[in-house]
Amino acid sequence: MMKKITKNILLFAAFILLLSCKQQQARMPISRSSGTFMKESAERNKKLIAGEEGKIDSIIKSNPKIKYFASKKGYWYSYISKNERDTLRPQKGDIAQFDYEIMDMKGNVVYSEIELRPQTYVVDKQNILMGLRDGIKLMRKNEKVSFLFPSHMAYGYRGDTKRIKSNEPIICNVTLNDFKPQTKVETTNKTEN
Repeated sequence: MMKKITKNILLFAAFILLLSCKQQQARMPISRSSGTFMKESAERNKKLIAGEEGKIDSIIKSNPKIKYFASKKGYWYSYISKNERDTLRPQKGDIAQFDYEIMDMKGNVVYSEIELRPQTYVVDKQNILMGLRDGIKLMRKNEKVSFLFPSHMAYGYRGDTKRIKSNEPIICNVTLNDFKPQTKVETTNKTEN
């Protein structure tokens, strides 16, 4: 009888073991992301850009005598003084010397030209404002251009942590004083030493 009970217990344990060995399924996550954060973020950014473009549009409309050009990168610019004689523009690797000032959308100077000068920039090889990086390549020597940059082409979400606030569009008046190919600058420096 004891053998029969032990045999039954073993059979019962084996049966339970077989039942519990069925294939496990992956657990569902406790919380699921519905993508609402990304959708809300995209909507906020669209509203932000629309508001900034509205400010820029009002500046353009308030100055009908000034001809503004829309860039492919999402900013606008006008010539304060234009150089019709030269055709060359800075290219990647050129050394550009320029002066500029930064103003808010109401025309108040945030950083004066004197505070920011002189600027030397290796085109597309140094880190400067995204808008300036592109805008300088549109200019010719001795031209002065007024750029209207939305915040994403300027200091963006963070601002400059000093005088320019978060998500603030700006006006930059830039004078391209000169530019030279980097190879000529290096050759000149070697012959002077």
